Amino acid sequence: MTKVYNHEMNLTENIDKAIRISARAHQKQNRKGSNTPYIVHPFAVMCLASKYTDDENVLIACLLHDVIEDVPEEYDQQSMLEDFGQEIVDIVIGVTKQLNMGDWKATCEAYLTNLESNAPVESAIVSVADKIHNIMSILEDYQTQGETIWDIFSADKYSQLWWFKSTREVAGKMIPDNKILELFDLYITKIEAIINQ
Repeated sequence: MTKVYNHEMNLTENIDKAIRISARAHQKQNRKGSNTPYIVHPFAVMCLASKYTDDENVLIACLLHDVIEDVPEEYDQQSMLEDFGQEIVDIVIGVTKQLNMGDWKATCEAYLTNLESNAPVESAIVSVADKIHNIMSILEDYQTQGETIWDIFSADKYSQLWWFKSTREVAGKMIPDNKILELFDLYITKIEAIINQ
């Protein structure tokens, strides 16, 4: 059984390096639909994951999980390989969307197939922590924006719910004993409640 870590995360030299690289790479970005600096997201993803793993590579991958997908011109896969090694690159590639797939659903389906079939199990922890923080952000913004929050997304709210539930299904096969899934279930329930109200 996977334990929940109730310790302070160690700020290792490599985690500190990854924080700085992620902050620089994402410095021109804000979170979707807000003025919040983007670095808040990968940092929050790392903090969430740190409660369910003490694997330094997973925590570094959390910090870098959107870099190849969103800002490869700022920090590319080769730089990541040189700085952190193949294992971290593999974890990140496991949660990187291929944006040339056409429509939103095809992109998501390709992501899920890649996660389940090609990615290391560590990618599932990153993916779940990422989706949890995305749901947390939606719930927070919903308090002030209401139904208009859905306008910032490429797909409607029911498709977003499908995306979260589908990721949960794949992650459940990959990390069935990791308690982060219980937190994911809790947040899926919360977002489903506002979607179906």
